Amino acid sequence: MDEFNALIKNKTWELVPRLANVNVIRSIWIFRHKKKSNGSFKRHKARLVGDGRSQQKGVDCEETFSPVVKPESIRTVLSISLSYSWPNHQLDVKNAFLHGNLSDTVYMHQPLGFRDPDFPDHVCLLKKSLYGLKQAPRAWYQRFADFVATIGFSHSKFDHSLFIYRRGSDIAYILLYVDDIILTASSDDLRKSIMALLSAEFAMKDLGPLSFFLGIVVTRNADGLFLSQKQYAEEILERAGMSLCSPSPTPVDTKPKLSASKDAPFDDTTKYRQLAGALQYLTFTRPDISYAVQQVCLHMHDPRNEHMAALKCILRYIQGSIDFGLHLYKSTVSSLVSYTDADWGGCPDTRRSTSGYCVFLGDTLISWSSKRQPTLSRSSAEAEYRGVANVVSESCWIRNLLLELHFPIQKATLVYCDNDLLSRPELGPGRNTTPDT
Repeated sequence: MDEFNALIKNKTWELVPRLANVNVIRSIWIFRHKKKSNGSFKRHKARLVGDGRSQQKGVDCEETFSPVVKPESIRTVLSISLSYSWPNHQLDVKNAFLHGNLSDTVYMHQPLGFRDPDFPDHVCLLKKSLYGLKQAPRAWYQRFADFVATIGFSHSKFDHSLFIYRRGSDIAYILLYVDDIILTASSDDLRKSIMALLSAEFAMKDLGPLSFFLGIVVTRNADGLFLSQKQYAEEILERAGMSLCSPSPTPVDTKPKLSASKDAPFDDTTKYRQLAGALQYLTFTRPDISYAVQQVCLHMHDPRNEHMAALKCILRYIQGSIDFGLHLYKSTVSSLVSYTDADWGGCPDTRRSTSGYCVFLGDTLISWSSKRQPTLSRSSAEAEYRGVANVVSESCWIRNLLLELHFPIQKATLVYCDNDLLSRPELGPGRNTTPDT
Protein backbone atom coordinates (compact mmCIF):
# COMPACT_ATOMS: atom_id res chain seq x y z
CA MET A 1 0.00 0.00 0.00
CA ASP A 2 2.86 2.42 0.79
CA GLU A 3 4.39 1.81 -2.64
CA PHE A 4 1.08 2.39 -4.41
CA ASN A 5 0.39 5.56 -2.41
CA ALA A 6 3.85 6.88 -3.28
CA LEU A 7 3.12 6.31 -6.97
CA ILE A 8 -0.20 8.13 -6.75
CA LYS A 9 1.34 11.02 -4.77
CA ASN A 10 4.07 11.31 -7.40
CA LYS A 11 1.41 11.48 -10.17
CA THR A 12 3.16 8.65 -11.97
CA TRP A 13 0.21 8.03 -14.33
CA GLU A 14 -3.28 9.04 -15.27
CA LEU A 15 -6.09 6.64 -16.14
CA VAL A 16 -7.26 6.89 -19.77
CA PRO A 17 -9.53 4.76 -21.96
CA ARG A 18 -7.67 2.06 -23.81
CA LEU A 19 -7.22 2.95 -27.47
CA ALA A 20 -7.19 0.45 -30.28
CA ASN A 21 -3.88 -0.70 -31.74
CA VAL A 22 -1.68 0.63 -28.90
CA ASN A 23 0.95 -1.37 -27.06
CA VAL A 24 0.05 -1.83 -23.39
CA ILE A 25 2.79 -3.26 -21.17
CA ARG A 26 2.18 -5.40 -18.10
CA SER A 27 2.51 -4.15 -14.54
CA ILE A 28 4.26 -6.50 -12.10
CA TRP A 29 4.63 -6.48 -8.32
CA ILE A 30 8.08 -7.51 -7.09
CA PHE A 31 8.41 -8.64 -3.47
CA ARG A 32 11.75 -9.21 -1.78
CA HIS A 33 13.60 -9.06 1.52
CA LYS A 34 15.80 -6.04 2.18
CA LYS A 35 19.01 -7.07 3.98
CA LYS A 36 21.50 -5.26 6.16
CA SER A 37 25.24 -5.09 5.40
CA ASN A 38 25.83 -8.23 7.49
CA GLY A 39 23.26 -10.21 5.52
CA SER A 40 20.55 -10.23 8.22
CA PHE A 41 16.91 -9.43 7.46
CA LYS A 42 15.95 -5.74 7.53
CA ARG A 43 12.42 -5.41 6.13
CA HIS A 44 9.98 -6.55 3.47
CA LYS A 45 9.91 -4.50 0.30
CA ALA A 46 7.32 -4.28 -2.49
CA ARG A 47 7.92 -2.52 -5.80
CA LEU A 48 5.70 -1.99 -8.84
CA VAL A 49 7.60 -2.38 -12.10
CA GLY A 50 6.68 -2.13 -15.73
CA ASP A 51 7.44 -5.09 -17.97
CA GLY A 52 10.07 -3.55 -20.23
CA ARG A 53 10.31 -6.78 -22.22
CA SER A 54 6.95 -6.00 -23.80
CA GLN A 55 8.04 -2.54 -24.95
CA GLN A 56 8.58 -1.99 -28.67
CA LYS A 57 11.47 0.08 -29.97
CA GLY A 58 10.22 3.05 -31.95
CA VAL A 59 6.77 2.75 -30.39
CA ASP A 60 7.15 3.34 -26.64
CA CYS A 61 10.93 3.42 -26.19
CA GLU A 62 14.01 4.64 -28.02
CA GLU A 63 17.62 4.82 -26.86
CA THR A 64 18.39 3.38 -23.43
CA PHE A 65 21.15 4.33 -21.02
CA SER A 66 22.12 3.24 -17.52
CA PRO A 67 24.18 5.71 -15.45
CA VAL A 68 26.93 3.60 -13.91
CA VAL A 69 30.05 5.21 -12.47
CA LYS A 70 33.31 3.44 -13.29
CA PRO A 71 34.97 1.45 -10.49
CA GLU A 72 38.22 3.32 -11.15
CA SER A 73 36.43 6.62 -10.52
CA ILE A 74 35.08 5.34 -7.21
CA ARG A 75 38.50 4.20 -6.03
CA THR A 76 40.14 7.45 -7.19
CA VAL A 77 37.63 9.67 -5.36
CA LEU A 78 37.88 7.56 -2.21
CA SER A 79 41.69 7.78 -2.37
CA ILE A 80 41.50 11.58 -2.55
CA SER A 81 39.04 11.75 0.35
CA LEU A 82 41.31 9.51 2.43
CA SER A 83 44.36 11.61 1.65
CA TYR A 84 42.66 14.80 2.84
CA SER A 85 40.40 13.23 5.54
CA TRP A 86 37.20 14.29 3.81
CA PRO A 87 33.86 12.77 4.89
CA ASN A 88 32.24 10.15 2.64
CA HIS A 89 28.49 9.72 2.96
CA GLN A 90 26.10 7.38 1.24
CA LEU A 91 22.70 8.66 0.16
CA ASP A 92 19.57 6.73 -0.67
CA VAL A 93 17.01 8.18 -3.08
CA LYS A 94 13.57 6.76 -2.40
CA ASN A 95 11.94 5.51 -5.62
CA ALA A 96 14.67 7.18 -7.66
CA PHE A 97 13.38 6.13 -11.08
CA LEU A 98 9.97 7.67 -10.34
CA HIS A 99 11.60 11.11 -10.47
CA GLY A 100 12.38 10.76 -14.18
CA ASN A 101 10.11 12.43 -16.73
CA LEU A 102 9.01 10.38 -19.73
CA SER A 103 9.13 11.83 -23.22
CA ASP A 104 7.71 8.65 -24.80
CA THR A 105 4.05 7.63 -24.74
CA VAL A 106 3.83 4.48 -22.62
CA TYR A 107 0.64 2.66 -21.65
CA MET A 108 0.51 0.13 -18.81
CA HIS A 109 -2.16 -2.13 -17.35
CA GLN A 110 -3.47 -1.10 -13.94
CA PRO A 111 -1.58 -2.69 -11.00
CA LEU A 112 -2.92 -6.04 -9.84
CA GLY A 113 -5.03 -5.58 -6.70
CA PHE A 114 -5.43 -1.83 -7.23
CA ARG A 115 -7.72 -1.69 -10.24
CA ASP A 116 -9.99 1.36 -10.19
CA PRO A 117 -13.58 0.09 -9.53
CA ASP A 118 -15.10 2.95 -11.56
CA PHE A 119 -12.82 2.48 -14.58
CA PRO A 120 -11.71 -1.18 -14.56
CA ASP A 121 -10.95 -1.22 -18.31
CA HIS A 122 -8.86 1.94 -18.35
CA VAL A 123 -5.08 1.82 -18.69
CA CYS A 124 -2.32 3.89 -17.12
CA LEU A 125 -0.77 6.57 -19.32
CA LEU A 126 2.63 6.98 -17.67
CA LYS A 127 3.76 10.52 -16.91
CA LYS A 128 6.77 9.63 -14.80
CA SER A 129 9.37 6.93 -15.20
CA LEU A 130 8.79 3.54 -13.58
CA TYR A 131 11.15 0.75 -12.60
CA GLY A 132 11.40 -1.88 -15.32
CA LEU A 133 10.97 0.49 -18.25
CA LYS A 134 13.82 0.46 -20.73
CA GLN A 135 14.19 4.24 -20.61
CA ALA A 136 13.83 4.53 -16.82
CA PRO A 137 17.57 4.75 -15.98
CA ARG A 138 18.13 7.37 -18.67
CA ALA A 139 15.16 9.47 -17.54
CA TRP A 140 16.34 9.39 -13.91
CA TYR A 141 19.92 10.25 -14.85
CA GLN A 142 18.82 13.23 -16.93
CA ARG A 143 16.59 14.54 -14.15
CA PHE A 144 19.38 14.18 -11.57
CA ALA A 145 22.06 15.70 -13.83
CA ASP A 146 19.86 18.67 -14.70
CA PHE A 147 19.21 19.42 -11.04
CA VAL A 148 22.77 19.13 -9.71
CA ALA A 149 23.86 21.45 -12.53
CA THR A 150 21.62 24.14 -11.02
CA ILE A 151 23.43 23.91 -7.65
CA GLY A 152 26.91 24.23 -9.13
CA PHE A 153 27.94 20.71 -10.16
CA SER A 154 29.27 19.76 -13.57
CA HIS A 155 29.54 16.22 -14.85
CA SER A 156 32.95 14.85 -15.64
CA LYS A 157 33.99 14.56 -19.28
CA PHE A 158 35.75 11.29 -18.49
CA ASP A 159 32.97 9.69 -16.45
CA HIS A 160 29.47 11.10 -16.91
CA SER A 161 28.26 9.56 -13.64
CA LEU A 162 30.78 11.63 -11.67
CA PHE A 163 29.71 15.18 -10.76
CA ILE A 164 32.20 17.80 -9.58
CA TYR A 165 31.66 20.96 -7.54
CA ARG A 166 34.23 23.67 -6.86
CA ARG A 167 33.83 27.15 -5.40
CA GLY A 168 37.17 28.57 -4.26
CA SER A 169 38.64 26.08 -1.81
CA ASP A 170 35.35 24.15 -1.47
CA ILE A 171 35.30 20.88 -3.44
CA ALA A 172 32.68 18.14 -3.57
CA TYR A 173 32.08 15.04 -5.65
CA ILE A 174 28.95 13.00 -6.32
CA LEU A 175 29.30 9.41 -7.56
CA LEU A 176 26.09 8.06 -9.12
CA TYR A 177 25.61 4.32 -9.66
CA VAL A 178 22.06 4.09 -11.06
CA ASP A 179 20.23 5.19 -7.87
CA ASP A 180 23.02 4.71 -5.30
CA ILE A 181 24.96 7.86 -4.42
CA ILE A 182 28.25 8.61 -2.67
CA LEU A 183 28.81 12.23 -1.63
CA THR A 184 32.31 13.43 -0.76
CA ALA A 185 32.97 17.01 0.32
CA SER A 186 35.98 18.97 1.54
CA SER A 187 34.12 20.06 4.68
CA ASP A 188 31.22 18.83 6.75
CA ASP A 189 29.36 22.14 6.34
CA LEU A 190 29.57 21.85 2.57
CA ARG A 191 28.31 18.26 2.73
CA LYS A 192 25.32 19.29 4.84
CA SER A 193 24.42 22.17 2.54
CA ILE A 194 24.54 19.97 -0.55
CA MET A 195 22.47 17.30 1.16
CA ALA A 196 19.88 19.90 2.14
CA LEU A 197 19.55 21.01 -1.48
CA LEU A 198 19.25 17.41 -2.70
CA SER A 199 16.68 16.56 -0.02
CA ALA A 200 14.57 19.56 -1.03
CA GLU A 201 14.34 18.21 -4.59
CA PHE A 202 14.28 14.43 -4.04
CA ALA A 203 13.08 12.14 -1.27
CA MET A 204 16.59 11.60 0.07
CA LYS A 205 17.87 9.68 3.08
CA ASP A 206 21.32 10.06 4.62
CA LEU A 207 22.66 6.60 5.39
CA GLY A 208 25.61 8.08 7.25
CA PRO A 209 29.32 7.50 6.63
CA LEU A 210 30.01 5.14 3.75
CA SER A 211 29.76 1.57 5.04
CA PHE A 212 27.83 -0.55 2.52
CA PHE A 213 27.72 0.35 -1.16
CA LEU A 214 26.74 -1.89 -4.11
CA GLY A 215 27.09 -4.98 -1.96
CA ILE A 216 30.56 -3.90 -0.82
CA VAL A 217 31.26 -3.56 2.89
CA VAL A 218 33.48 -0.54 3.66
CA THR A 219 35.45 -0.80 6.91
CA ARG A 220 37.52 2.05 8.32
CA ASN A 221 40.83 1.46 10.09
CA ALA A 222 43.92 3.42 11.03
CA ASP A 223 45.50 2.95 7.58
CA GLY A 224 42.47 3.81 5.46
CA LEU A 225 39.51 1.86 4.07
CA PHE A 226 39.07 -1.86 3.53
CA LEU A 227 36.62 -2.92 0.80
CA SER A 228 35.21 -6.42 1.11
CA GLN A 229 32.63 -8.52 -0.75
CA LYS A 230 32.67 -11.41 1.70
CA GLN A 231 28.90 -11.81 1.81
CA TYR A 232 28.67 -11.73 -1.99
CA ALA A 233 31.46 -14.33 -2.27
CA GLU A 234 29.60 -16.60 0.16
CA GLU A 235 26.46 -16.27 -1.97
CA ILE A 236 28.41 -17.33 -5.06
CA LEU A 237 29.77 -20.40 -3.25
CA GLU A 238 26.28 -21.29 -2.05
CA ARG A 239 24.86 -20.86 -5.56
CA ALA A 240 27.53 -23.21 -6.88
CA GLY A 241 26.88 -25.75 -4.10
CA MET A 242 30.46 -25.36 -2.84
CA SER A 243 29.93 -23.74 0.57
CA LEU A 244 31.81 -26.59 2.24
CA CYS A 245 34.43 -27.24 -0.44
CA SER A 246 38.13 -27.65 0.32
CA PRO A 247 40.16 -24.46 -0.26
CA SER A 248 42.77 -24.09 -2.99
CA PRO A 249 46.05 -22.18 -2.49
CA THR A 250 45.86 -20.55 -5.95
CA PRO A 251 42.99 -19.39 -8.19
CA VAL A 252 44.44 -20.90 -11.35
CA ASP A 253 46.23 -24.08 -12.33
CA THR A 254 49.83 -23.75 -13.43
CA LYS A 255 49.30 -26.02 -16.43
CA PRO A 256 48.96 -24.57 -19.97
CA LYS A 257 46.00 -22.33 -20.71
CA LEU A 258 42.52 -23.63 -21.43
CA SER A 259 41.65 -24.76 -24.93
CA ALA A 260 38.32 -23.80 -26.47
CA SER A 261 37.47 -27.30 -27.73
CA LYS A 262 39.70 -29.84 -25.99
CA ASP A 263 37.16 -31.40 -23.60
CA ALA A 264 33.51 -32.50 -23.77
CA PRO A 265 30.84 -29.75 -23.55
CA PHE A 266 29.62 -28.89 -20.06
CA ASP A 267 25.98 -29.92 -19.68
CA ASP A 268 24.71 -26.86 -17.76
CA THR A 269 25.80 -23.81 -19.76
CA THR A 270 23.42 -21.48 -17.86
CA LYS A 271 25.01 -22.33 -14.52
CA TYR A 272 28.49 -21.77 -15.94
CA ARG A 273 27.57 -18.36 -17.35
CA GLN A 274 25.85 -17.27 -14.15
CA LEU A 275 28.84 -18.19 -12.01
CA ALA A 276 31.35 -16.64 -14.40
CA GLY A 277 29.33 -13.43 -14.54
CA ALA A 278 29.07 -13.31 -10.74
CA LEU A 279 32.83 -13.73 -10.43
CA GLN A 280 33.34 -10.77 -12.75
CA TYR A 281 31.65 -8.47 -10.24
CA LEU A 282 33.71 -9.98 -7.42
CA THR A 283 36.86 -8.63 -9.12
CA PHE A 284 35.72 -5.15 -7.99
CA THR A 285 37.63 -5.79 -4.75
CA ARG A 286 39.61 -8.90 -5.70
CA PRO A 287 42.36 -8.10 -8.24
CA ASP A 288 44.03 -11.40 -7.27
CA ILE A 289 41.42 -13.37 -9.25
CA SER A 290 41.26 -10.99 -12.23
CA TYR A 291 43.36 -13.14 -14.55
CA ALA A 292 41.72 -16.42 -13.59
CA VAL A 293 38.22 -14.99 -14.05
CA GLN A 294 39.21 -13.52 -17.41
CA GLN A 295 40.30 -16.97 -18.57
CA VAL A 296 37.02 -18.71 -17.70
CA CYS A 297 34.98 -15.84 -19.17
CA LEU A 298 36.64 -16.42 -22.56
CA HIS A 299 34.63 -19.63 -22.88
CA MET A 300 31.16 -18.52 -21.78
CA HIS A 301 29.81 -19.09 -25.31
CA ASP A 302 30.75 -22.78 -25.31
CA PRO A 303 31.89 -24.00 -21.87
CA ARG A 304 33.59 -27.38 -21.57
CA ASN A 305 34.17 -29.65 -18.59
CA GLU A 306 37.76 -28.40 -18.41
CA HIS A 307 36.51 -24.83 -18.15
CA MET A 308 34.11 -25.72 -15.34
CA ALA A 309 36.97 -27.38 -13.48
CA ALA A 310 38.96 -24.14 -13.79
CA LEU A 311 35.98 -22.16 -12.53
CA LYS A 312 35.66 -24.47 -9.52
CA CYS A 313 39.35 -23.94 -8.82
CA ILE A 314 38.63 -20.20 -8.51
CA LEU A 315 35.74 -20.93 -6.15
CA ARG A 316 37.94 -23.15 -3.98
CA TYR A 317 40.52 -20.36 -3.83
CA ILE A 318 37.80 -17.91 -2.77
CA GLN A 319 36.75 -20.36 -0.06
CA GLY A 320 40.24 -20.20 1.40
CA SER A 321 40.53 -16.41 1.02
CA ILE A 322 36.98 -15.36 1.83
CA ASP A 323 38.18 -12.48 4.03
CA PHE A 324 40.39 -10.97 1.32
CA GLY A 325 39.54 -7.58 -0.15
CA LEU A 326 41.01 -4.31 -1.34
CA HIS A 327 42.77 -1.90 1.02
CA LEU A 328 42.74 1.79 0.15
CA TYR A 329 45.62 3.44 1.99
CA LYS A 330 45.79 6.96 3.35
CA SER A 331 48.68 8.34 1.33
CA THR A 332 49.53 11.22 -0.95
CA VAL A 333 47.92 11.40 -4.38
CA SER A 334 50.85 13.14 -6.03
CA SER A 335 52.29 10.19 -7.95
CA LEU A 336 50.96 7.66 -10.43
CA VAL A 337 52.90 4.45 -11.10
CA SER A 338 51.87 1.71 -13.53
CA TYR A 339 52.98 -1.88 -14.05
CA THR A 340 52.33 -4.15 -17.00
CA ASP A 341 53.28 -7.57 -18.23
CA ALA A 342 52.25 -9.91 -21.04
CA ASP A 343 52.68 -13.48 -22.11
CA TRP A 344 53.43 -14.20 -25.75
CA GLY A 345 51.17 -16.47 -27.76
CA GLY A 346 49.68 -18.01 -24.65
CA CYS A 347 46.27 -18.89 -26.12
CA PRO A 348 46.49 -22.48 -27.43
CA ASP A 349 43.78 -21.87 -30.06
CA THR A 350 44.53 -18.41 -31.49
CA ARG A 351 48.13 -17.93 -30.27
CA ARG A 352 47.13 -14.46 -29.08
CA SER A 353 48.79 -12.98 -26.02
CA THR A 354 47.28 -11.94 -22.69
CA SER A 355 48.36 -8.66 -21.12
CA GLY A 356 47.66 -7.29 -17.67
CA TYR A 357 48.35 -4.08 -15.82
CA CYS A 358 47.83 -2.34 -12.50
CA VAL A 359 47.97 1.35 -11.63
CA PHE A 360 48.85 2.81 -8.21
CA LEU A 361 47.81 6.27 -7.04
CA GLY A 362 50.22 6.86 -4.20
CA ASP A 363 50.15 3.57 -2.28
CA THR A 364 46.65 2.62 -3.39
CA LEU A 365 45.80 0.25 -6.19
CA ILE A 366 43.02 1.98 -8.15
CA SER A 367 42.94 0.22 -11.53
CA TRP A 368 43.83 -3.19 -12.94
CA SER A 369 43.01 -5.35 -15.93
CA SER A 370 43.75 -8.72 -17.46
CA LYS A 371 42.71 -9.11 -21.07
CA ARG A 372 43.53 -11.12 -24.15
CA GLN A 373 45.04 -8.95 -26.88
CA PRO A 374 42.79 -8.43 -29.95
CA THR A 375 45.50 -9.18 -32.53
CA LEU A 376 48.34 -11.66 -32.96
CA SER A 377 51.80 -10.52 -31.87
CA ARG A 378 54.77 -11.73 -33.91
CA SER A 379 57.25 -11.53 -31.03
CA SER A 380 57.36 -11.26 -27.27
CA ALA A 381 58.55 -7.65 -27.64
CA GLU A 382 55.46 -6.82 -29.68
CA ALA A 383 53.21 -8.43 -27.05
CA GLU A 384 54.92 -6.41 -24.32
CA TYR A 385 54.54 -3.16 -26.27
CA ARG A 386 50.85 -3.79 -26.75
CA GLY A 387 50.57 -4.29 -23.00
CA VAL A 388 52.42 -1.01 -22.43
CA ALA A 389 50.07 0.77 -24.85
CA ASN A 390 47.08 -0.45 -22.83
CA VAL A 391 48.42 0.72 -19.47
CA VAL A 392 49.60 4.07 -20.91
CA SER A 393 46.07 4.65 -22.24
CA GLU A 394 44.61 3.87 -18.80
CA SER A 395 47.20 6.04 -17.05
CA CYS A 396 46.40 8.98 -19.34
CA TRP A 397 42.70 8.57 -18.57
CA ILE A 398 43.40 8.60 -14.82
CA ARG A 399 45.67 11.65 -15.13
CA ASN A 400 42.94 13.53 -17.00
CA LEU A 401 40.38 12.45 -14.42
CA LEU A 402 42.60 13.73 -11.59
CA LEU A 403 43.04 17.01 -13.47
CA GLU A 404 39.25 17.35 -13.62
CA LEU A 405 39.03 16.53 -9.92
CA HIS A 406 41.43 19.48 -9.30
CA PHE A 407 44.27 17.24 -8.13
CA PRO A 408 46.60 17.12 -11.15
CA ILE A 409 49.65 14.87 -11.16
CA GLN A 410 52.72 17.09 -11.57
CA LYS A 411 55.19 14.24 -12.08
CA ALA A 412 55.55 12.04 -15.12
CA THR A 413 53.90 8.62 -14.74
CA LEU A 414 56.40 5.78 -14.42
CA VAL A 415 55.44 2.66 -16.37
CA TYR A 416 57.28 -0.56 -15.52
CA CYS A 417 57.14 -3.33 -18.10
CA ASP A 418 57.94 -7.02 -17.59
CA ASN A 419 58.72 -6.32 -13.94
CA ASP A 420 58.54 -7.77 -10.46
CA LEU A 421 56.27 -5.67 -8.25
CA LEU A 422 57.96 -7.03 -5.14
CA SER A 423 60.96 -4.84 -6.00
CA ARG A 424 58.96 -1.79 -4.90
CA PRO A 425 60.07 -1.61 -1.25
CA GLU A 426 58.31 1.61 -0.31
CA LEU A 427 54.95 -0.21 -0.34
CA GLY A 428 55.95 -2.36 2.60
CA PRO A 429 55.10 -6.01 3.24
CA GLY A 430 51.66 -7.31 2.47
CA ARG A 431 50.74 -4.39 0.20
CA ASN A 432 51.78 -5.77 -3.18
CA THR A 433 48.76 -6.94 -5.13
CA THR A 434 48.50 -7.22 -8.90
CA PRO A 435 46.55 -9.36 -11.39
CA ASP A 436 48.32 -12.51 -12.51
CA THR A 437 49.51 -12.49 -16.10
